[in-house]
Amino acid sequence: MMMIPRRRNEFDLFNDFFGGDDFFTRRESAIMKTDIKEKKDNYVIEMDLPGYEKENISLELKEGYLNVSAKVEKEENGDENEKFVHKERFYGHCSRSFYVGEQITEEDIKAEFKNGILKVTIPKKEEKKELPEAKHIEIE
Repeated sequence: MMMIPRRRNEFDLFNDFFGGDDFFTRRESAIMKTDIKEKKDNYVIEMDLPGYEKENISLELKEGYLNVSAKVEKEENGDENEKFVHKERFYGHCSRSFYVGEQITEEDIKAEFKNGILKVTIPKKEEKKELPEAKHIEIE
């Protein structure tokens, strides 16, 4: 038996839909590709969010976790008789969470969104060590 590679310009709906293209095997985190850099005094999170508007990106700090969520709403401005043969543009909601520590506050975190990249800077802080409770000592 001889294996012949399929030419990309051939139309094979079954193969394209069920795995010929890795689009359907990607995980949601592939939509929000992220790099985390450690610097001397802080951490920098850079997240790709192309096609998103700043107004539709949300950062929330809760119980030591930084939650990043973003949404893209579909604009209906095409002909209703149009049929898509292939569609890869994402419409919907996605989110990711990062543990930053319970000592970090909202005021510590700086964020900016420019050219489809969300950049979040988080300072390094040492964990607060709680002192043990004072215990009463009986005097004999």
